[in-house]
Amino acid sequence: MMDPNFKRSVILLTEYSEVGAMGFVLNQLSEYVLSDIMPDVAYAEIPLYKGGPVGNNTLHFIHRCPEKIEDGIEITNGIYWGGDFEMVKGLINNYQLTDADIRFFIGYSGWTEGQLDDELQEDTWMVTDKFSPDLLFSHNEDTLWKETVVSLGQRYAHIANFPENPTLN
Repeated sequence: MMDPNFKRSVILLTEYSEVGAMGFVLNQLSEYVLSDIMPDVAYAEIPLYKGGPVGNNTLHFIHRCPEKIEDGIEITNGIYWGGDFEMVKGLINNYQLTDADIRFFIGYSGWTEGQLDDELQEDTWMVTDKFSPDLLFSHNEDTLWKETVVSLGQRYAHIANFPENPTLN
């Protein structure tokens, strides 16, 4: 996909229904850290990611610590979406939550009714339901796409070595 919002992106789908879909790009680090938008947070160096081109004035988070953050929704394999934001701020300020446990996103990726289904029919996306929380929170943004593609098996593994711009090959 040549769209710069999604080129070589790994997206964690958080919601999928007949009315549409929503998710977050996992491997597009923004130039901001949490303290840039929340100066009252003590642990200021938590990076912010570009979740997608929709709602760029919104902040979202996923985490893997439901025992610390109430009201999160499990989306897969021990990964939770959202929860009590005031509790999150308190945990960060008390150094009980780090970027190894939580990831923040500016904006999100969204699809209208039927849009994602159409894109899947056109083979625009490669899909897997085997995703490791350790990989998600490893902060390997530069290699996450390649590692994810290789994990899909032989059918896709060769794609991981393609140059970003095939005309330069």
